[in-house]
Amino acid sequence: MAGPNLLLEGVSDAVGFVGGALLGFWLGRLLGLDIFAAGYGIASMGGILLVGLGGGVGLKLARHWRAKQNAKDNDTPT
Repeated sequence: MAGPNLLLEGVSDAVGFVGGALLGFWLGRLLGLDIFAAGYGIASMGGILLVGLGGGVGLKLARHWRAKQNAKDNDTPT
């Protein structure tokens, strides 16, 4: 019985979060939302929101992928 692979868990969470945040950032840039704009205007807040949502969705997708991999590994007979 093998325990959880903590390295795989940490790396997949990090890749999912950072990848999702970057996608949110670039989507915001395409929409004209700049998270680095001076002050906290509508464009800046919208960009920050997209980065946060992207990071959360990326993390959720990474955990879903990992659960699917674990289920597939547990279904194979030894």
